[in-house]
Amino acid sequence: MLYIVGLGLGDERDITIRGLEAVKSCKKVYMEAYTSLLSFGLSSDGLSRMEKLYGKTITVADREMVEEKADEILTEASKFDVAFLVVGDPFGATTHSDLVVRAKKLSVEVKVIHNASIMNAIGVCGLQLYRYGETVSIPFFTETWRPDSFYEKIQRNKELGLHTLCLLDIRVKEPSIESLCRGRKCFEPPRFMTINTAIEQLLEVEESLGVSAYGENSRCVGLARLGYEDQMIVAGSMKELLDVDFGAPLHCLVIVGHTHPVEEEMLEFYSVK
Repeated sequence: MLYIVGLGLGDERDITIRGLEAVKSCKKVYMEAYTSLLSFGLSSDGLSRMEKLYGKTITVADREMVEEKADEILTEASKFDVAFLVVGDPFGATTHSDLVVRAKKLSVEVKVIHNASIMNAIGVCGLQLYRYGETVSIPFFTETWRPDSFYEKIQRNKELGLHTLCLLDIRVKEPSIESLCRGRKCFEPPRFMTINTAIEQLLEVEESLGVSAYGENSRCVGLARLGYEDQMIVAGSMKELLDVDFGAPLHCLVIVGHTHPVEEEMLEFYSVK
């Protein structure tokens, strides 16, 4: 059996009882560590705290391991119970859908145990979940790569009056371009996009394309460390949020569409002013 277990958004205690029972029953436990991070992922003792609570040794599975050695994990799961731990909900990232497909092709039984993810926890800011349009991802710009494919989706959401959830880039154990060119894989230091950087990039794209999908006066909600004890939620214009220090990662951003009076009341609680 392959158990794919959602861990929720906060720390190691956010696992469900059902998920914890599954982990304890498994011979091998992996933890996916590149689509997102729990709060303890940024601390030196985070993994040991998790292992202590779960009573299992945990193998951290980076992107390279999951993409290149998935068959090894699935071979193990064909012989004994294996748990694959995922921050948030198992299907918050398409990578894990691919793992399920590969398992089923190998006739490995899969059981999914769900948990909270950014896709539903975002409701804490007061904007109603059924009024969101397509979610977009904002990648880090480089000197030679400044993609803007998210812009059209934001524009489409705006035309429909819908809110847009922007997921911000994280880069964990990413090989540097220079090292790949030299044939030696050296990894860049971890990077986590801030709300401030995301807004700067969004405004750069708007200035370039100029279709008025949004602007510096567009209302947004910045959320940091959602699900953590010290989560931070601030509502204001893009220009106002640029001056807010949201602190440690992880960050995300919502571009607000048409609002209901109840949504307006909730947003007022988080107003930057």
